[in-house]
Amino acid sequence: MKPLIALTAAALVLASAFAPANAKGCIKGAVVGGVAGHYAGHHGVLGAAAGCLYGRHHAKEQERQQQGQGQPPAGQDNKL
Repeated sequence: MKPLIALTAAALVLASAFAPANAKGCIKGAVVGGVAGHYAGHHGVLGAAAGCLYGRHHAKEQERQQQGQGQPPAGQDNKL
C-alpha cells in the first residue's frame, strides 16, 4: 500500500510542476480533507489530495458565477 501512495504522491508532484500555480481553494480544501481523511482511517494524505482537488473545482465554479453576473442572460432584451 505504501508504494502505491508514494507513486501517487510523486505523480501529483510531477503534474503540479507543469501546471500554473493556482492554489485558490486548494489550501483550505487540503486542510479539511486531510483532517477528514485522518479521522476516516488514517488516510490524511489521500484526503488532503482529494480536498485540494475539490477546493480548486469549487473556487473555479465560484469564479465563473461571479463573471457571469455582470452579463444579461442570453435571449433577453434589456431595452426600455
